[in-house]
Amino acid sequence: MKYALITGASSGIGRCYTFEMARRGYGIIAVSNQQEALATLSEEIRSTYGVEVVTMFTDLATRDAAKSIFESCRAQSLDVEVLICNAGMLLFSTLVRTAPERLHTIIELHCTTTTLLCRYFGEEMKEKRRGRILIMSSSTAWLPYPTITHYAATKAYIKSFAFALWYELHRYGVSVTAVFPGAVDTPFYNLSPSMRKLFRTLGIMMSPEAIAKRGIKAMMRGVRRVTPGLFTKFVVGVCAILPARLLDLFIRIKPIRELLERV
Repeated sequence: MKYALITGASSGIGRCYTFEMARRGYGIIAVSNQQEALATLSEEIRSTYGVEVVTMFTDLATRDAAKSIFESCRAQSLDVEVLICNAGMLLFSTLVRTAPERLHTIIELHCTTTTLLCRYFGEEMKEKRRGRILIMSSSTAWLPYPTITHYAATKAYIKSFAFALWYELHRYGVSVTAVFPGAVDTPFYNLSPSMRKLFRTLGIMMSPEAIAKRGIKAMMRGVRRVTPGLFTKFVVGVCAILPARLLDLFIRIKPIRELLERV
């Protein structure tokens, strides 16, 4: 059986990626630091799609996480044809008010673990001359983003990394797809149900299911990059050409400046 390995599989977009790949008949390797949610996910996938599910309870923000996952897959003879690097965390705070330990965690999670997973599984896929890699970046990768300085910077690293990796691997039958979602409709934003519905209707937010479906569709077609949603495409296009000076003027506006001083 061919497997899809998904990090951050137990919730959010990762959970949706997991169901999408199971629906396509792949065995699932679900990786997460949420043990109970992994067990629930495993039961749901098996009962709904009848595919094999392997769960790995792992802290992906540790230096040896990628190597441990790869070695576990080898020990169990799991043929990983699809790697989905989805795990991530979003923390609103200016850099100088963020605990150094939290910075270490987000950099390890987004940059180090993603890079090493692609290193280990990418080599195996290259040797087999087949495989698909999907890497979750963000629309924030295209613009310096005050209050999530660290998050946006790691997503910019992922953007550059994914684009370069495509050049290295695609000629060997291995596709690399970078996904750049905008705002995701989750309770994280603390909005009322009516406001969330309005934002979805306007395209300002997208559901995790919609993002996952577009990401998987792009990956299966071998597309190098995908930005789900017209609104997000527009924002990314504007951000790519926006002068830094204009952003600096914007954050000098008194309410914006006061907000930045509080976070």
